[in-house]
Amino acid sequence: MQALIVNEHGPLEKISLGAFPDPQPGKGEVLVDVHAASVNFPDLLVIGGTYQHLPPRPFVPGKDLAGVVAAVGDGVTRVRPGERVIAQVEHGAFAERCVVREALCFAMPEKMSFAEGAAMGLVYLTAHYALLERGQFRAGETVLVTGAAGGVGLACVQLAKALGAIVVAAVSSAEKAQVARENGADHVMRTDVADLRDSFRKQVLDAVGKRGVDLVLDSVGGDVFDACLRVMAWCGRLVIIGFAAGRIPEVKVGYLLVKNISLIGLQSSDYRERTPEKVREVQAHLFALYSEGRIRPHLMAVYPLKDSLAALRTVQQRKVLGKVVITIR
Repeated sequence: MQALIVNEHGPLEKISLGAFPDPQPGKGEVLVDVHAASVNFPDLLVIGGTYQHLPPRPFVPGKDLAGVVAAVGDGVTRVRPGERVIAQVEHGAFAERCVVREALCFAMPEKMSFAEGAAMGLVYLTAHYALLERGQFRAGETVLVTGAAGGVGLACVQLAKALGAIVVAAVSSAEKAQVARENGADHVMRTDVADLRDSFRKQVLDAVGKRGVDLVLDSVGGDVFDACLRVMAWCGRLVIIGFAAGRIPEVKVGYLLVKNISLIGLQSSDYRERTPEKVREVQAHLFALYSEGRIRPHLMAVYPLKDSLAALRTVQQRKVLGKVVITIR
């Protein structure tokens, strides 16, 4: 089969497109003919060798896929050959075929395209865990989303709005601001400003009032994280999703004490290993919201497999608005 292959960790230029052995499903596994796969920021970390979980080399990267079940291993009962599915894996999605665990393979809604299916995986699961599982969101609360035009950020904006939040989107350009508004943000704040610490606070409090925001979903870190702490309401919660800005922030915990602020970590891939049934429940909720027209992936670009390097570079350069998808078939 044709696949994107990592023989040695390093820059994106080290990956190659070539022949790779066809996988075979074992007990409890599903073989999927992959039609589309989406690019996620962790894919870059896996390719570069800096992610927390690295497969033995050579390997095929890619964590989100959509396709058609080609075959099933012993004991598989939830999906059948010929069924359209999406799936999440640690690696292997950027190939014509991929083996996935049955527990992480989900039948797609009838009207969902393969490109949308590939884009409905990791980022929407992460948004759901951040908002509801970790953030304990309640309808009517004010939710601030950083990096709000990226994959996870835009999923957070859509999901929070669908579930009854007042959504505040933090973005770094006018183009990203427009995308955030189009996807449901009630207020848009700019982070590409001088004196971010004070300017951001003024923007947010002018928009939502002096009380501040109830819940922050932060995938940026760095100076943006620092600024977010200053706009939180009493007993506010901040969910730490990632550090796209590069700097992992440090906190003076006295400030948390004074305002009863909770800092909450999220490692979304742990749910796949520890509570796969919860993943199934969350995916069903997301599919229901999609079928009702309340959330829908924003596909910025779709690349053929031969142009995978361009797709990866778009994510690396932080130019993505929503999701980038690679078509395999």
